[in-house]
Amino acid sequence: MAYVVTEPCIKCKHTDCAVQCPHGAFHEGRNFLVINPYKCVDCGGCVDECPVHAIYSDDEVPEKWLQYIDLNEKYAEVWPGLNVKRPALAEAAAFAGVEAKGEFFDPAPGRGN
Repeated sequence: MAYVVTEPCIKCKHTDCAVQCPHGAFHEGRNFLVINPYKCVDCGGCVDECPVHAIYSDDEVPEKWLQYIDLNEKYAEVWPGLNVKRPALAEAAAFAGVEAKGEFFDPAPGRGN
């Protein structure tokens, strides 16, 4: 079992969760974070740190976001690791409550540590 970042993170990218990870399982895209399922130790420390409630245990991901399980695994292999806090994206407040943000997902990598 591992934790998964889901759609509410898109265009918000708060990094409070990444700082809490004791094993460096977070990876950074341009407007989204993912968790490497092979590094995640299921501690759950990241879950309550996410202000947009985007992180779920892989066996509790809502059905509408099941594709994010594979997306986390795929991009964790190519995006740089992140374990430092950064400001949320400039548009985070405007996008925090937006439903169906999948169209805004950017596959480009972030800058990482």
